[in-house]
Amino acid sequence: MHLKRVILHSRTYPTAEAYPFNLALFRQTEAVGFPSAVTFFAGENGSGKTTFLEAVAQRCGTHIWRTPEGRRVERNPFEKTLHRHLEAEWADGPVPASFFSSESHRDFSLMVENWAAADPGQLACFGGKSLVTQSHGQSVMAFFRSRYRLKGLYFLDEPETALSPRKQVELLHLLQEMAARGHAQFLIATHSPILLACPGATIYNFDRAPLAPIEYEDTEYYRIYRAFLNDRAAFLGDRVTVGDGPARVAAEGDPPPSPRCPERSRNRRNWNLTPCDEETR
Repeated sequence: MHLKRVILHSRTYPTAEAYPFNLALFRQTEAVGFPSAVTFFAGENGSGKTTFLEAVAQRCGTHIWRTPEGRRVERNPFEKTLHRHLEAEWADGPVPASFFSSESHRDFSLMVENWAAADPGQLACFGGKSLVTQSHGQSVMAFFRSRYRLKGLYFLDEPETALSPRKQVELLHLLQEMAARGHAQFLIATHSPILLACPGATIYNFDRAPLAPIEYEDTEYYRIYRAFLNDRAAFLGDRVTVGDGPARVAAEGDPPPSPRCPERSRNRRNWNLTPCDEETR
């Protein structure tokens, strides 16, 4: 492996009141090891997966392409500063690294198109075909196939966003192939149970503190998808509960959906979470 582990220096955090330093996950985790070529970060929305992925990438000297932000109602000065409190331990020194997100891929594709307009040979580095003339998913896979053949450390933020299930399987096979060659290491934040099935991968559970590995079959993604595919009718009833046990239609006497969450009430879902937790995390 290129990156052995990352140490979190929680004693140097500037605050305990603002995100991300107010998350128990980052306060109780001392270090995160990367013993395998492929490591996944799995957890609910707002659990800190992308924040940690970006922080590790920045600590490793990786450029993250960001679209300039416009005005915001409220700014958090600590939002992008977790990397300042991390320490990276390498196996044999730093290696080239890149950060992928679907959000920035379109801008990158347009930039490559501008290069190719002046020098068409640039497209040979990305499969020989313009990235912008392909669908989003096709363009993403063309980038993956070309880039990940090079030695390096690769950060991917929810790469499944643009990919069909078939393309996710294709990416899974690519991860296996590149990992087996030994030149590439991948750190991936994902919600995809297809990608999480990568043999030999380490999966970290961001829904518990401190951060610790979890078996594939114990991830919430696997359990929910399995329950839905085994009995989708149970998910289409009046209300459904998905928690520590299997999915079930809510029983008589269960608390009603929060009136503060009209969208959830309208969809008739209760995922055993605190009211409006997605909106307030």
